[in-house]
Amino acid sequence: MKVVLFDIDGTLLWTAGAALRAVHRAIRETYGTAPAEGVRFDGKTDPQIVRELTRPVGIAEDVIEQRLDDAIARYVTLLQDELAGVDLKGHTYPGVAALLDALDDRDDVVLGLLTGNVREGAMAKLAAVGIAHHRFRVGAFGSDHASRPELPAIARTRAEAMLGHPVEGRDFIVIGDTPADMGCGRGIGARAIGVATGRYSVDDLRACNPAAVFADLSDTPAVMRAILEE
Repeated sequence: MKVVLFDIDGTLLWTAGAALRAVHRAIRETYGTAPAEGVRFDGKTDPQIVRELTRPVGIAEDVIEQRLDDAIARYVTLLQDELAGVDLKGHTYPGVAALLDALDDRDDVVLGLLTGNVREGAMAKLAAVGIAHHRFRVGAFGSDHASRPELPAIARTRAEAMLGHPVEGRDFIVIGDTPADMGCGRGIGARAIGVATGRYSVDDLRACNPAAVFADLSDTPAVMRAILEE
């Protein structure tokens, strides 16, 4: 049994700046200050992003932590509003729909999510581009842990509980677009597959020694062979 864990942003879809606008506004409303400039979001969890947007502008650490849950909750509400205000149908990357269908058709594959998004934000983004969230049977999210390397073990525990038996580490496959995705599953022995549809190139991802790297996911047979180790 293979458990295929997809990142969301930069891997499955893009939201045309909706998340950035929502989290910046949430910071202003929750902490009463403009967020730090120049913070990159890719490869990070939502709680990590909030901390990185607030620490450089002088918000005390205890205040950041006291208001973190409120900031995340406000972000999710604002994200849902942002997503409702734009038409994001078709904002999936090449090959995503065909690959999900091909994996879904197999009885030896479990689809899952491994993302820095909090769960509510992840569901909102998937819905906005027309991807049914229920096809992902397991997942680990930024709302489970603020450190991305902790998420694969959480996903493994959930997958094994759902299946009712252990799954070898290398039978977990993390598919993502950042170096953080390429490295986060090493603690459980997962394999990584890189896709250069985000801000990192094929060469950037290949330097992280994943099992395979693709420019995009449009070559379904090749991606399937990499996933299934054929």
